[in-house]
Amino acid sequence: MTALARWCLRRRLVVLLLWLAALAGTAAAAGLVGSAYSTDYAVPGTESGRAGALLAKAFPDRAGDADTLVWHTGDGSVRATAVRTTMTHTLAEVAKLPGVAHVQGPYGPGGGEQISRDGHTAYASLTFRSSPDDLPASQVKKVVDTAKRAAGHGLQVELGGSGIALTQSPHDQLPEAIGVVAAAVVLFLAFGSLAATLLPIVTALAAVGTAASGISLLGHVMTVADFAPMLGMLIGLGVGIDYALFIVTRHRKGLRAGLSVQEAAERAVTVSGRAVVFAGATVCIALLGMLTLRLGFLNGVALAASLTVVLTVAASITLLPALLGYIGMRALGRRERRRLAEEGTVTVPGTGPAARWAGFVERHPKLLGAAAAAVMLTLALPTLGLHLGTSDQGNDPATATTRKAYDLLADGFGPGFNGPLTLVGSLDSAPDRLAFDKLPQVLRDTPGVAQVSGPDFDGGHATGVITVVPDSAPQSQRTSDLVSRLRTEVLPRAADGTSLRVRVGGVTAGYDDFAEVIVGKLPLFLGAVIGLGSVLLLLAFRSIGIPLKAALMNLVAVSASFGIVVAVFQWGWGSEALGLGRAGPIEPFLPVIMVSVLFGLSMDYQVFLVSRMYEEWQRTGDNRRAVRVGLTETSRVINSAAVIMIAVFGAFVLSGDRIIAMFGIGLAAAVALDAFVLRTLLVPALMHLLGGANWWLPAWLERRLPRLSIEPPEESSGPAPAADDRPSVTV
Repeated sequence: MTALARWCLRRRLVVLLLWLAALAGTAAAAGLVGSAYSTDYAVPGTESGRAGALLAKAFPDRAGDADTLVWHTGDGSVRATAVRTTMTHTLAEVAKLPGVAHVQGPYGPGGGEQISRDGHTAYASLTFRSSPDDLPASQVKKVVDTAKRAAGHGLQVELGGSGIALTQSPHDQLPEAIGVVAAAVVLFLAFGSLAATLLPIVTALAAVGTAASGISLLGHVMTVADFAPMLGMLIGLGVGIDYALFIVTRHRKGLRAGLSVQEAAERAVTVSGRAVVFAGATVCIALLGMLTLRLGFLNGVALAASLTVVLTVAASITLLPALLGYIGMRALGRRERRRLAEEGTVTVPGTGPAARWAGFVERHPKLLGAAAAAVMLTLALPTLGLHLGTSDQGNDPATATTRKAYDLLADGFGPGFNGPLTLVGSLDSAPDRLAFDKLPQVLRDTPGVAQVSGPDFDGGHATGVITVVPDSAPQSQRTSDLVSRLRTEVLPRAADGTSLRVRVGGVTAGYDDFAEVIVGKLPLFLGAVIGLGSVLLLLAFRSIGIPLKAALMNLVAVSASFGIVVAVFQWGWGSEALGLGRAGPIEPFLPVIMVSVLFGLSMDYQVFLVSRMYEEWQRTGDNRRAVRVGLTETSRVINSAAVIMIAVFGAFVLSGDRIIAMFGIGLAAAVALDAFVLRTLLVPALMHLLGGANWWLPAWLERRLPRLSIEPPEESSGPAPAADDRPSVTV
């Protein structure tokens, strides 16, 4: 690491040009080939997935995106001549627009079912030629604008569907800009130097910009979810600024001690740079744990986020030292430079809020530990009511046209209209076809069913489709119960004595199948993430207690942050006020991604806090002193880093995207709790209570473990350790 830092300092222009070339090259390549992100979060192999695949094969005309154009009159009927004339003309205009395949309105033969019973609401089915992944937003916007021109004089016109949602894209660059500005304010308050403030931001932006283009290119070779770029940017800005903050802080400490710029930068990268590499490795391990789930779109998310973290670590140990060489002594504020010129060194007092807090925790570990545990457990309680499912346009902000269309359809045609179930049957014989023909009447007599249409058949009558509208909303437990009852009771009984196989697909069926797969694989995923992280900490700190406490603290932080997410998004506490839409279920993949990210970020703070304690423990053998000194010397930088992450993550609440807002609130809450409750209160309190047991390791295991050096002491002191035959690994 020292050699790398020295080379980057001496060849800083080369390093700068290489990073500029990487940023410009990937950006140009991404701009040339465009993006290829996916909005398909389906899980192959599930019953709903097989139903969808069979439907697409038998009815290719339904492969395009089907959306809905809804109109409503508060007074009068949609059958009135004026309304009918206006909307007939509008639908004809929409049908002629580029990208539109078909428009089926209510005023033609057989369209009576598209008008509500009270006559106030009607809809037209709008089919695009392309799926949402391939549908240009400009074409959708023309459709929306054309339809909206018909509104007025008591007529309300709204549009819904996944294609229409393309016009409600997140607020580009707004969250990133707010997060960066907030981080800059925190850095300036911490450093008092404009040059030092800019370094972490420039480093993070270079890494995140390169990663964003790389993720765009990655989407052409594998499935990458559409939220992956923003998630990568969210993680990259947070950890990138933080990693640079740790190194710049160490560099400034060296300058204040009288070291030259070259020596201080080398020492900062050698010492803190190793901790950054280790911390980045733990984040990547946690993220790559998603690969154990074997879900295509999550594989893309894992690799995209890991790529961002790898590049932020690389920028921190290469680009950052080069920039430190460029700014020289300006890494210190003017007052510090003046004092350094006069006195030769600048001594930072060993007293202050951090030292007083460390002493307070040392004197009252039981009381403070119990208070911190009570806070975390209270916040974690809502997690017990976690309901996994996929939000739909009924959860959009109240001002969105998709939300208005959803509500109009639910009010006019029933709550289940927005989430019909699709029953797809494979018909291999005449008895199969006969049983399938009788199925609609059986379904109409089934509790929970509001409406049944069909059956429809493909050209060879080998596949049939029946559409079932539940009498409850797509996210309702009653609808999930209906899906289960159809699969286990109604359909098997109707097919008895035949080879008929009917699969249940549709919105709710897909939600339930997805959640079931995720929940079923969570134990393996958690075991992999916790196990690998614990092994790394075991190697680094030569202790059984440290990795066990870290795993427990990480689980507590994750549970508490999920409690906050459940309260805001599932219970709706403030979600409408924040512009995040109506209360609804939590996305099934959110726990997986958040656990990955949070375990990695929590390991960061654990490494930076405990490595200083471990260094003091090795030097003195005094646990109380080790905990006090470690907390005193690291709490300020950990708290500064946490405030930056909270600002960056919290800014993404303004993205306009519900999923990204979930990540933003969940991660911001987790970082706040981790830094201000766990790492600076509960962890040191527990370490005081456990005493020397914190550092216990069985002798037989001690002899067999390789040594992993994260952060060597700044100065050699004390006797050198006795040589032995254990392998040594240096990060």
